[in-house]
Amino acid sequence: MFHGKKIVVVMPAYNAAKTLERTYREVPLDIVDEVVVTDDASSDDTVRVARELGLRTLVHQENLGYGGNQKTCYAEALRLGADVVVMLHPDYQYTPTLIAPMISMITDGPYDVVLGSRVLGGRARAGGMPLYKYASNRFLTAAQNFLCGAKLSEYHTGYRAFSREVLETLPLLENSDDFVFDNQMLAQILYAEFEIGEISCPAAYFDEASSINFRRSVTYGLGVLRVSLHYFLERRGLARYPIFDPQGRRLSAAQNPRPTPLLPVGEGTSPPTQEKGQGRRGPARDAGATKEGAALPTSG
Repeated sequence: MFHGKKIVVVMPAYNAAKTLERTYREVPLDIVDEVVVTDDASSDDTVRVARELGLRTLVHQENLGYGGNQKTCYAEALRLGADVVVMLHPDYQYTPTLIAPMISMITDGPYDVVLGSRVLGGRARAGGMPLYKYASNRFLTAAQNFLCGAKLSEYHTGYRAFSREVLETLPLLENSDDFVFDNQMLAQILYAEFEIGEISCPAAYFDEASSINFRRSVTYGLGVLRVSLHYFLERRGLARYPIFDPQGRRLSAAQNPRPTPLLPVGEGTSPPTQEKGQGRRGPARDAGATKEGAALPTSG
């Protein structure tokens, strides 16, 4: 517990056997109540490592994609009664030592969402972010800020913390199962007028850190721009998109958000949900889901 709030850290895992334990060992367990690993049909020993660490682990029998994996993560966290949920990639690219300040920005206010920004403070390149990734990150972020009327330092970090209200309000089941899920979620958060805070976060780039290939990076970039354009049109009443629909399908703590069976491993738990509902304003849909295996994205 942290200031009377239940804290759950979720790790959407895919082939993270080499870095999972290292990441977990730095999680501040004195304030984190649960650590949940959702394995997206990894081909390595991710599940074995998670079991040996005694972690609550859910296993997809088939690969659902990065976005699909997050849906399982968040639904399980809600089922566990989380007040604040932190998404931390198990590839050790982001330091777990920032969990405490990130959750305090939510529990003590004034934010609903906190992003660990690799760009804030100018540390991205020093941490080893390749120049082409940095350039694409800067271009996409500038375009997104313009279309969404925001001033975020970056939209492409995989280190995020959310209040329970955010996860229960957004129609996340309307979102893609692919990498663009992250940006759809941020667009939904902006549309619903939740408060977003950022904290400077050093990031490491090394062989075991997840990344996506050039082809998928291009697909991701185009999807990001499409989401932001949809936001722009939706806010001006020029179009309507399911991800911004206040009646869109939302997560709840009741059942599995998707039909694909989950295998509880280790601590094991019953899966998560979908339900119609109302947002503080509402959120948008884009880019189709992918079933092919994919690593976690490291930048936009």
